[in-house]
Amino acid sequence: MSVSLNNIRIVLSHTSHPGNIGSAARAMKTMGLIDMRLVQPKQFPDPVAVAMSAGSTDVLDAAQVTEDLATALQGATLVVGCTARRRDLSHKMVSARELAPLLMAQAQTNPVALVFGTEMSGLTNAELEQCQLLVHIPANPEYSSLNLASAVQILCYELRCAIIDMPAAAPVELARHEDLELFYQELEQSLIAIGFLNLAAPRRLMTRFRRLYSRAQLEKEELNILMGMVKLIRNPAQINQAAKLD
Repeated sequence: MSVSLNNIRIVLSHTSHPGNIGSAARAMKTMGLIDMRLVQPKQFPDPVAVAMSAGSTDVLDAAQVTEDLATALQGATLVVGCTARRRDLSHKMVSARELAPLLMAQAQTNPVALVFGTEMSGLTNAELEQCQLLVHIPANPEYSSLNLASAVQILCYELRCAIIDMPAAAPVELARHEDLELFYQELEQSLIAIGFLNLAAPRRLMTRFRRLYSRAQLEKEELNILMGMVKLIRNPAQINQAAKLD
């Protein structure tokens, strides 16, 4: 089994029907993916999920259930949200075929995540904010409704196809999801402290900052530099002390 496929986690958020969880597990195993994360599923474990998995119960048995999306994404260095529609101020959106080589290249050396929302409404805006990239599956514009498990199957298929003839990547330690979220919290507090952030509508500007840093694909050391910078913004007295140490 490809190591890069092992580094891909499929995250299903607030799935309402256990049959879709089982079908998604089947779709994953067919393409060689094994890491499933479930954020507050309505019913799981469930015999319907087992029946619909068609023998991929090992994926279901190993599935991690979490109370929130942030926990499911811990350790991921690239988070991609699957959505059928464009959102205001959202991150860059690519097609499933465009995404596959990008995601697989990073998955060679770092854990990544594909996030799917509820069957009825998809991902919430708050969930999309935790993503760095968005992916859509081109479909008939007159009837674009796609079953959750079918969407998982299509993306897993594209990822497996992208493995062929992929050159080996040099290992680079990228910033993890939880560290990026901590950085965004520190950045927001620092911008509030210096009066740069409009308290009447802080989230709009912070969404733009998320887009900016998502495009940069920050390495761990780069994030450490930025974290130190934003902390000094809130405590300028440390600047003189840091200069003396230099």
